[in-house]
Amino acid sequence: METPSRHLFVAGATGATGRTVMRQALARGVPVIAHVRPKSANSELAREWPLKAVVELSDTKTLVESMAGYTTVLQLIGTMRKRFDAGDTYVTSDIGTTAQLVEAAKRASVDHFVLLSSTGAGRPVGAYLKAKAEAERLVRESGIPWTVLRPPAFEGEYHQPIPLLRLFTRLPMLRNLRPIHLEQLAAVLLRVAELRGPLNAVLEGDSLWAEVEATGVKAP
Repeated sequence: METPSRHLFVAGATGATGRTVMRQALARGVPVIAHVRPKSANSELAREWPLKAVVELSDTKTLVESMAGYTTVLQLIGTMRKRFDAGDTYVTSDIGTTAQLVEAAKRASVDHFVLLSSTGAGRPVGAYLKAKAEAERLVRESGIPWTVLRPPAFEGEYHQPIPLLRLFTRLPMLRNLRPIHLEQLAAVLLRVAELRGPLNAVLEGDSLWAEVEATGVKAP
């Protein structure tokens, strides 16, 4: 029996991870729509995407309508301290957007919610990881089958891990903390979304790197 096609709604499509997910998905013909805020709708990047959901996340009615017919939400939105001057915070960018997407996904009958979190969210210390942990809680308690990814440090584009991290992660006990390339992370996100699973599971450490290996994507 042929597996029904999954249709993906990518929130955070204009970020580094989201752009990589969109590029890989479109190259492979995966049914996908990019969520784009109105202020970014006319950007050169957004114009290249055939399907866009141009809507503010606070506009629940329009957001639900945009999700109609899509099976899976990929929540890739987050922020960094360098964006705080522009008004971003961990509460608004990590927790707030997840709450808005979860509510819309429930109303749109989405049957899989994929959340990009971070290593350490299971035992959060500091504002960043506490925000990630709260976003995870919202997803776990949503009633929608979910998958959470907790990758270690990223590499690729403007993400450059500190040199000492590479040295330390050569130690066997720290091997799972080695940086993950954006190409590998995007491939895992797509794999999880297309396979709809593993459901109600956190991918971190060994389980995450097993998924990386399953994609066959190597770091450039």
